[in-house]
Amino acid sequence: MNYLRELKINPKKSFFLFGPRQVGKSTLLRNLFHPKESLYYNFLLNSEYMNHASDPNLFRNQVIHRHKNQKFIIVDEVQRLPSLLNEVHYLLEESKNPPIFCLSGSSARKLKKGEANLLAGRALTYKMFPLSHREIGEDFNLIQAISYGTLPAVYTNPDLAKETLRSYAETYIQEEIKAEALVRNLQGFVSFLKLAAIHNGEILNFANIARETGNSQPTIKEYFQILIDTLLGNFLMPYSKSFRRRLVAHPKFYFFDIGVKRALEQSLSLEIQSKTESFGRNFEHFLILEIIKYNHYYSLDLDLSFYRTNSGAEVDLIIQKPDSSLLAIEIKANEKPNLASVKGLWSFKELEPNARMICACLTTKRYQEKDVLFLPWQELFELL
Repeated sequence: MNYLRELKINPKKSFFLFGPRQVGKSTLLRNLFHPKESLYYNFLLNSEYMNHASDPNLFRNQVIHRHKNQKFIIVDEVQRLPSLLNEVHYLLEESKNPPIFCLSGSSARKLKKGEANLLAGRALTYKMFPLSHREIGEDFNLIQAISYGTLPAVYTNPDLAKETLRSYAETYIQEEIKAEALVRNLQGFVSFLKLAAIHNGEILNFANIARETGNSQPTIKEYFQILIDTLLGNFLMPYSKSFRRRLVAHPKFYFFDIGVKRALEQSLSLEIQSKTESFGRNFEHFLILEIIKYNHYYSLDLDLSFYRTNSGAEVDLIIQKPDSSLLAIEIKANEKPNLASVKGLWSFKELEPNARMICACLTTKRYQEKDVLFLPWQELFELL
């Protein structure tokens, strides 16, 4: 099924499109740019990669002498050949009527680490994620989404979900890590990946993870940075009025897709059932990912964090808007949570009296108790 994606790309200016493998980047580009108007390169193909790696001038030559109807130059997995961006820069600067370059990749790490030419001011940057519930529309199934995630190939083929996700996890290790030589100790990284998945959504203790995997703390922090740079997840930082305090506090880490997380922690054989602890954890993970997608796709500039005190009071998500207004959000995977289940909101209210207190849950109708608004999780996006 070809879903209408929420990401809107301006086809009048060159751009980077980053996102993990199989989130639908190639499909989006095919839908956006007609094949007769496009010159297409795929550097996942070894033959194409080797041709251009061995002849740096080939790309420039082909672009200059392309067919006059080919207004768009699409390059998939551009991070495999970072030097190509110098040619793109030259063509943008020196051509009388330069084409639109569409530069897609599953990782920005090699570009950043190699100090590649990122075309500052000459190309926009977009980020793409797995399917959102809004993109899936009437076909959306919450149990399916929190059991196997929303990668398009997984969501549209539920009978093959487990096999596809296991293969994805293995392919990531082989292609993104081993092939690109991102780590020296591949086995140590594999052990780290499973622990990172098991501790998904928890406050990270780098020392404990280092001890359990036999690595140093600096190595563990570098491994998490690899996951972020290869777009496999994001840190969620603790809320603090002091930005300096936020930088030194322990974050949470969320993988970009629940299905991939479950494949990495080797829990796909366990069925997710409603009203269980695993259902609640995965629902929280799902909703935070949905908000991250929404924030990026609509350029809302929301600052996302979580709140926790030394005494254990916690709020799942704090959203600060550009106007500095605050939403304190508890996420509950049941139909009628009560005030006793959202006690962390009152703790945050003492710190930030003007914050709006919300519980996003599985209720079908809004209701309010004291100052807390309980609402269907789907309606949360209307408040952003």
